[in-house]
Amino acid sequence: MYRYDQYDQTLVDERVTQFRDQTERFLAGTLPDEEFRALRLRNGLYIQRFAPMLRVAIPYGLLASRQLRMLAHIARTYDKDYGHFTTRQNIQYNWPELARVPDILADLASVQMHAIQTSGNCIRNITSDHLAGVAADELLDPRPYCELTRQWATFHPEFNWLPRKFKIAFSAANGDRAAIRVHDIGVQIVKNAAGEIGYTVYVGGGLGRTPIIGPMVREFLPEADLLSYFEAVLRVYNRLGRRDNMYKARIKILVKETGLDAFRKLVEAEWEQIKDGELRLQPGDLDAMRARFDTFEYDAAAAADTSFAQQQAQDSAFAAWAKRNLVAHKQPGYQIAFVSLKASGIAPGDMTAMQMDAVAELADRYSLGEIRVTHDQNLVLADVHQSDLYALWQSLRDLGLATPNIGLLTDLICCPGLDFCSLANAGSISVAQDIFDIFEDLDDQHDIGPIKIKMSGCMNGCGHHSVGHIGILGVDKKGEEWYQVTLGGSAENDASLGDRTGPSFSRDDIAPAIKTIVDVYLSLRNSEDESFLACYRRVGMAPFKARLYAVEAA
Repeated sequence: MYRYDQYDQTLVDERVTQFRDQTERFLAGTLPDEEFRALRLRNGLYIQRFAPMLRVAIPYGLLASRQLRMLAHIARTYDKDYGHFTTRQNIQYNWPELARVPDILADLASVQMHAIQTSGNCIRNITSDHLAGVAADELLDPRPYCELTRQWATFHPEFNWLPRKFKIAFSAANGDRAAIRVHDIGVQIVKNAAGEIGYTVYVGGGLGRTPIIGPMVREFLPEADLLSYFEAVLRVYNRLGRRDNMYKARIKILVKETGLDAFRKLVEAEWEQIKDGELRLQPGDLDAMRARFDTFEYDAAAAADTSFAQQQAQDSAFAAWAKRNLVAHKQPGYQIAFVSLKASGIAPGDMTAMQMDAVAELADRYSLGEIRVTHDQNLVLADVHQSDLYALWQSLRDLGLATPNIGLLTDLICCPGLDFCSLANAGSISVAQDIFDIFEDLDDQHDIGPIKIKMSGCMNGCGHHSVGHIGILGVDKKGEEWYQVTLGGSAENDASLGDRTGPSFSRDDIAPAIKTIVDVYLSLRNSEDESFLACYRRVGMAPFKARLYAVEAA
């Protein structure tokens, strides 16, 4: 965990005091609604369909056990006993009382947490690979770079009123688990031929109404120039981004309309003026930041464990969980365990206060007191000794958090949709349950193999539908809920946008349509090892479309 210093703590404490005064003045009628709206958004507070919604930042998805316990306390004390983990590695509370939100922020500040810049036209929560620091395929731990960026971005005087919201993501692994190319800035930490650390920078990605895969703006940026280059990009965007039309205000539109080469020249010209200034990282800056993160001693004898293999051989249910929900750790004898928040009857990403408390306890007992939040709306216990895995699985199973479906069809991303969101056109949660019901047999899911279904209740794309292997978008047709479907998207190294199948499906027909798509895939794949995405890219849309609309064509 990153440990606050006195400046960090003072900053969040003072923000609580400020917002308490602002809220009291608004409730007393002395602060106009339009003025308060801008202030509450900077503190993560929305007004949703039925109640306020508070979005709490979890920087780069990293939580200490004491922080997860505080999130449980907030759910129990101020909400309806649960929270919702999002695709931005944050947590949302859907039912807080406005007058008590300052108390929530004070409780968060007591464990080095906040809701600063989780909404509004500013730089949002910095996200990263949920396996950062433990993945076998990473070059280095990207989280110190994320924290440097978070500190640069927080309350930045130039970028507090951008044309639109702005999102930054980091990856340092061979496999992109942070969806960097669908962010306003995506950063891949790399090493050049000379062995120097630097960054490949993508700018202008994003989802929503106009989904775009971010193009590469710089192949190699030297390590010391991270913040000055960010500053140059944001200055160009802040100066030239559209403010007259919110649907064309994101940087992706600016890059597209300006043209990548012309945009790159604007950024490079701006950067040339500031790159040697105070934002240039100095020798020791990153080492000092790394020293602010907790370090752990791994057990060198862990690799000698034989119980893990024996327990899998003796318990098929445990073996199924281990196959789907564990990932190799860079340290021999340890495993990375996924906590599935995708059980039948539960909205994807939801977690009760009791479950949060219990997972915090399991983190202390088995995973060095830390928890990760994934952008797929699950949790991770990243440092589990192999000899502890069976006991961990038993505890997670008893909590309803051990569904062995990570990466499978029912491990779908889903926004809150019409159940909560004032922007939504259609429900998402009930559709997710319908899909779960159709594919409830886990053996069938394992036979089908990895498929990423991503669903959004409106064009804002909070469920990342545009980059789902199967994407589902809720639309409104004369007051009725309908659903468009796309195929072939990806947010990983091979990032691509999905192709629309054709006319939308009614509420009753959408889950059966997903079943049809899967059936077509199973009939066309050339082996059990050919993934859905590979199969679709080989055969194209035509066979899927023919089956989906066969009745209509007849």
